[in-house]
Amino acid sequence: MPSKCVCLKPMKILWAPWRIDYILGPKPDTCVFCLPEVPTEDEARLILFRGKYAFVVMNKFPYSSGHLMVCPYRHVMALGSLERSETHEIMDLIQTCSEILTQHFNCEGINVGLNQGQAAGAGIREHLHFHLVPRWNGDSSFMAVFDEVRTMPEHLSHTYARLRPSFVCLRQRA
Repeated sequence: MPSKCVCLKPMKILWAPWRIDYILGPKPDTCVFCLPEVPTEDEARLILFRGKYAFVVMNKFPYSSGHLMVCPYRHVMALGSLERSETHEIMDLIQTCSEILTQHFNCEGINVGLNQGQAAGAGIREHLHFHLVPRWNGDSSFMAVFDEVRTMPEHLSHTYARLRPSFVCLRQRA
């Protein structure tokens, strides 16, 4: 009598070395978007730019390489809670980030979004933040479509080092 063959799915292995810092590291007991006044932790926190009312930060758990966020300094939950000056600087930063991402990543599009409230999908609903996600034609490959997996072609620290000079130049122009 033939033995029954048990077919097992192959194990999925995804390399994401930056995740170990999160897994083993201390967890913040405060809002990750509320920054200290001094910029000594900016590189570790992936802060690319500090403006008067808002700042630009890389997403530590990005949807694609170059995934940025623009956040007001003030801890607010709703778009309507922003002051006019905050809103204007945030929109200016979104525009500038779009130009920098297009220049550095040759992306063919950029998703710009705000998830306001938990029902809208906000992972951190207590502090408003806008996402900029570079996109390329065909970037929804079989990995994302069939297996809900995203591939990151560049380490976060390399992306930070590549983008940071553009934001230093932005500070000098301001």
